[in-house]
Amino acid sequence: MLDATTEAPLLQLQNVTKNFGAIEALRGVNFSIRRGEVVALLGDNGAGKSTLVKIISGGMDATSGKIIFDGAERHFTSPADAKLAGIETVYQDLSLCTNVDVVANFFMGREITKKFLGIPILQEKAMYDATAKAIADAGTKIPSLRVNVENLSGGQRQAIELNRFVHWGGKLVLLDEPFAALGVEQTRRGLAMIRRVAEQGIGVVVITHIMAQAFQVADRIVVLRHGVVAGDIETRDTSPDAVVQLITGEALQTRSQASHA
Repeated sequence: MLDATTEAPLLQLQNVTKNFGAIEALRGVNFSIRRGEVVALLGDNGAGKSTLVKIISGGMDATSGKIIFDGAERHFTSPADAKLAGIETVYQDLSLCTNVDVVANFFMGREITKKFLGIPILQEKAMYDATAKAIADAGTKIPSLRVNVENLSGGQRQAIELNRFVHWGGKLVLLDEPFAALGVEQTRRGLAMIRRVAEQGIGVVVITHIMAQAFQVADRIVVLRHGVVAGDIETRDTSPDAVVQLITGEALQTRSQASHA
């Protein structure tokens, strides 16, 4: 993780709530992430993880509270709005177009063109060279940049999406169960890729139900339980058993029993 001890957080959520009628999905959540930091967001089903991510990424409005991103208070009206600010969410199914090649995906919506007699001509070589450099700099191995994405493995597709995000100046990436469908070796490469992304000063939030992955890649672990932050701990200062207790509420029960002893 980059040394950002004196730097303001990249993202800071202050007392964020979300109500669905009488249901309180989030109840005064305070959450932050620094540049170059990897935070694992853990919690049982229904804890509020997906709701929190949707609020950060512009897919849902908070009922109350503040979102401060990159030094300014924000109100994202859509995922596209958050994306323009530098926030990307990568889901299991990704957002790649599988029936075109790697280069086309890398420059989707950002194609390089040059006008000839008033007609825009696609600059294929410039796009290919830029994609090749970005992929090589990230240490990603792709058999060919001209192969359709449908012929690549899940891990390779994920790497392409992350490389694309970094190349276009992304600042914060939210990974929702990124390795659920990957094998052991692909997962290992994916975790290494996350660390490389963070080393470039990008904030990374990883939602995962696999404890070992969280401890392998995260600098900090944030646990949600029933819509509140049950724990916010540096990974080096805790253990899987302690985190499980926070997720299940056993830690609260233990403290309650101790206070009445």
